[in-house]
Amino acid sequence: MKLLFLIADGMGGWPIKELGNKTTMEAAFTPNMDMLANKGIVGRCRTVPSSMPPGSDIANMSLLGFDPTKYHTGRGPIEAAAQGLKLDPDDLVWRMNLVNLSELSSDGIMHDYSSGHISTDKSVPLVELLQKELGNDEFTFYPGIQYRHLLVHKGGAKKLESKLAIRPPHDLTDKSIADDIEEFAKSPLMDKLLRDAAKVLKDNGTKVVSIWAWGQGNPLILPDFREKYSMKGAVISAVDLIKGLGRASGLEVIDIEGATGLVDTNYAGKVDATLKFLEHGDFAFVHLEGPDESGHMGSIKDKIASIERFDAQIIGPLMEKYPLGTASYLVTCDHFTPIETKTHDAAPVPFILVSDKCDGSDLKSFSEKNAKSTGLILEKGHELMQWVLNLTN
Repeated sequence: MKLLFLIADGMGGWPIKELGNKTTMEAAFTPNMDMLANKGIVGRCRTVPSSMPPGSDIANMSLLGFDPTKYHTGRGPIEAAAQGLKLDPDDLVWRMNLVNLSELSSDGIMHDYSSGHISTDKSVPLVELLQKELGNDEFTFYPGIQYRHLLVHKGGAKKLESKLAIRPPHDLTDKSIADDIEEFAKSPLMDKLLRDAAKVLKDNGTKVVSIWAWGQGNPLILPDFREKYSMKGAVISAVDLIKGLGRASGLEVIDIEGATGLVDTNYAGKVDATLKFLEHGDFAFVHLEGPDESGHMGSIKDKIASIERFDAQIIGPLMEKYPLGTASYLVTCDHFTPIETKTHDAAPVPFILVSDKCDGSDLKSFSEKNAKSTGLILEKGHELMQWVLNLTN
């Protein structure tokens, strides 16, 4: 029996006036999820502990069955694991966005955390230029994909910089960066680095104006997934965050050509890779970033489209190959990314579990409201994996 976790990042949200007070999940045409909700167990899961911020890093770590209060060190270290960087225990790893903002001062506004979703072929030369001009024995710039890159501070885990509370840039769209500028200023080293980087990036031919370093922490160490859960598994995703969690826990990491993390990602490629892996594997964690990116951009149209494509082009084809009775399915999101706020929310996420050992809910559709109506809630997200295995084995 195969087990598939199908994750639509940021799919959940709140009722929207323009949609007749429906959520984007309710407004989307999702016949596959609706059918699964009818035949399976529907409930909610708190993927983000109350003591932690609602990030995809924390939420997806929970969904993979690892307690983030025990293992999470920061967003940067997870993405460093994706790249296989060789790090010392006292290195400080920052996630580094290439951003567009009005000015690097207390009067500045964050216009775009992704610089217009800059393409990798345009962003990598900028990071290479930063390394050439500013890289030294203390700081190293590592290129990633699109707007997502890394900055490693040698020995920084034991220094002041590890304590800086910088907000994720996707939480700041069209908002003031004054508090973060004040926080950066606590470290003359980081303050100077940001300002020097802005000079290097001036008039570069893209929308990039500055770097934004955040999510810092010391290197990530996770238990081995196969030893913990007795399954040979893989992660299928466009983003380094998921790949990093996979590599750190010994899961197979499958790269998909044309996977963008946006609404127009390579859906067919993800399905094909999943099916090929399941010929010899037991567990697939299939992650779609599109709903989250659409939520951050405040695009109702794109978020609905990404949810519908997740249903039609991920769930549908996988179920055609592995119909109910030959596989168990867990369908959920990692967190909410409401259109209104354009940022993450820590509300418990709706989920469906379908297995030949589970009774149906008789619900007519899958939505945040219907999931809440069942009264089922798992308060510790990292326990979801074992809960699923107990019900499907």
